[in-house]
Amino acid sequence: MNRLALIVAAAVLVGAPVVAQETKPVPKGSRRVSLPGCSKGYVFTAGPHTVETPGSGDVPEGMHLRMSAPKKMMSEIKAHEGSAIEITGLMKTGQLGPGGVGIGGGVRVSPGPSPSSGSISVGSPAGLSMIDVESWRQVPGSCTVR
Repeated sequence: MNRLALIVAAAVLVGAPVVAQETKPVPKGSRRVSLPGCSKGYVFTAGPHTVETPGSGDVPEGMHLRMSAPKKMMSEIKAHEGSAIEITGLMKTGQLGPGGVGIGGGVRVSPGPSPSSGSISVGSPAGLSMIDVESWRQVPGSCTVR
């Protein structure tokens, strides 16, 4: 009987970390992305995809994203401003990828919001795409100061 209890206890201990590492399901209309880049305040700028930080998703280099995260996580990210980081989070699928028409040299032209709406939008400033940050990690590299 003791041997059976020991085997059951060992199985629970071995299986517990696997259960704890499960990620939340991705909501319909969203996509989980991992992006290398740099942060300044609540704004994250996507960096180049490299072998060390391949990232995921269709977010082009230089795209600015407004980060949404718990206060503790945001303070940790802000403490690493100037260092390259990789964030993982959820974005709505309509925000992914470059919109508009490419005219060369990394420049794209896209339509703005309709001026007939007559309302002030509350949310991300200047139409920045949003990312709900789930985790982050420091990666090799540094950020250029602009």
